[in-house]
Amino acid sequence: MVTLKDIEAAHERIRPLIHRTPVFTNSSLNKLSGAELYFKCDNFQKAGSFKIRGATNTVEQLTIEELNRGVATTSSGNHGAALSMAVTRRGGKTKVVMPNNTPEIKVNNVERNGGEVVWCEPEQESRESVLKELIEKTGAVVVHPYNDERIMAGQGTCAKELLEDYPDLDTIVSPVSGGGLLSGTLLSSKALKANIQVFGAEPVEADDAYRSLKLGKIVPNETINTICDGLRAQIGTLTFPVIADLVDDIITVTEEEIIDSMRMIWERLKMIVEPSSSITLGAILKNKDRFNGKKVGLIISGGNVDLDHLPW
Repeated sequence: MVTLKDIEAAHERIRPLIHRTPVFTNSSLNKLSGAELYFKCDNFQKAGSFKIRGATNTVEQLTIEELNRGVATTSSGNHGAALSMAVTRRGGKTKVVMPNNTPEIKVNNVERNGGEVVWCEPEQESRESVLKELIEKTGAVVVHPYNDERIMAGQGTCAKELLEDYPDLDTIVSPVSGGGLLSGTLLSSKALKANIQVFGAEPVEADDAYRSLKLGKIVPNETINTICDGLRAQIGTLTFPVIADLVDDIITVTEEEIIDSMRMIWERLKMIVEPSSSITLGAILKNKDRFNGKKVGLIISGGNVDLDHLPW
């Protein structure tokens, strides 16, 4: 089990290699939501997302022998880019198995950071089989996007920074997909502030974490037909027990609510965020009574958006 000590060690390890991202506020969104909102802007992070935290924490712990074998992963884009950046910095090579419907900006981001893309079909089974074949052929070391305690510890540094800057927060809302960010957020924030509430935000169209929580066991996604390309993964076997034990609730958000909140952030905060980030605002606006009068931190997980195909 990842502890606060692990998260603190991860933070010391990665601190010189990542940005300490800013926290934004917006009076019009505060008024609209009835809450004080604090946006932790990891869309400004290196490689464009929070994923650099976990990737760097993991890669910094690889041996030279492991690096020389090469590193491989599956990714919808942000983890692949972050891992490629972290591995390239240490002189290694990365192969990233990516769905063939991945937005072009995320493919370019992987390649720009030194990664080699290996295509798969946009289903979990295809991702896993292509990766397995790749490992058998090359002997590369796998760095999983979320089902890895080193990744979870690294992702927990985001909420740690947020609470260091704003220790009086009542609540944090995090996106949830495979669960690396949400589990890290829970482990970090609940250890630092026992009475804080933490919610996950998940698309209705890819709601395996929500249904798994309700049923008390991991169940697969029934659909991944969501604009949130970063939130289509299956909840992890390491991340789910943490989430089931510590999360206050998971809130599901419709495609229309996600797009509306994304546009709102672009227009009012004047910053580029991807749908997988804007879902946190969508969750709050959908449940104003639950957050009314509270100080709420929103983890803005990434800003890698295909500007040629905006949802509006």
